[in-house]
Amino acid sequence: MLSIILPSYKGSSLLAKNLPLFINYLQEKKIEHEIIVVDDGSEDNDATKKIAEQYGCIFLENVKNMGKGAAVRKGMFQAKGEFRIFTDVDIPFEFEAFERFLHYLDYKEFDIVIGDRTLPGSAYFTEISRTRKIGSNFFSFLVGRFVTSGMFDTQCGMKGFRAHIAEDLFSVNRINGFAFDVELLYIALKRNYDIKRLPVKLRTNESSTISLAREGITMFADILTIKLNQLQEKYKKKT
Repeated sequence: MLSIILPSYKGSSLLAKNLPLFINYLQEKKIEHEIIVVDDGSEDNDATKKIAEQYGCIFLENVKNMGKGAAVRKGMFQAKGEFRIFTDVDIPFEFEAFERFLHYLDYKEFDIVIGDRTLPGSAYFTEISRTRKIGSNFFSFLVGRFVTSGMFDTQCGMKGFRAHIAEDLFSVNRINGFAFDVELLYIALKRNYDIKRLPVKLRTNESSTISLAREGITMFADILTIKLNQLQEKYKKKT
């Protein structure tokens, strides 16, 4: 079974718009699945909860806003699927990507599959604003140069894991903000897990509420925290 985790912060309208289309796709392809919607303290009068339950999804919530990493982590621990994928609440990439991810996790037996918007065949950076593109490229350069050994696109909002790999990584990762992706891949590389990068095509571009100026400082601080955590041996496997 495939578990799909959708973290949401004030994303009820995006969920209402995209969830039924996505469920129809999964049903047409006969993909056994569960969808877990994790509301990260939206305080939206249960709007997200009502939509999730309307479409038969599992609903979880953080009482207060804790960050995307915290929301995804909660969903991963609830998941029952042998394969687990998280993406953004607007499900921004073409639905066919889920089949490709599942193929490489299942039949090709990769530990982790990640979207990489820089690969040939991707359609992403031509579809976003120049400012967002510059900020994303700069952050990816820093991360790829100093943290993830040349794996530059850490921030693509679609990543998949085999169940035991997800349980390992999310049991030790600590960052709750947007740099949690960097931390996951950093730990995975230290563990020598097999990672497959796949091109992705943007289907919609509605979910970004990130201020590059505001989040950039936090992300940089998180990178330093990751290195410090490694030095302090905080990423050891749980026994």
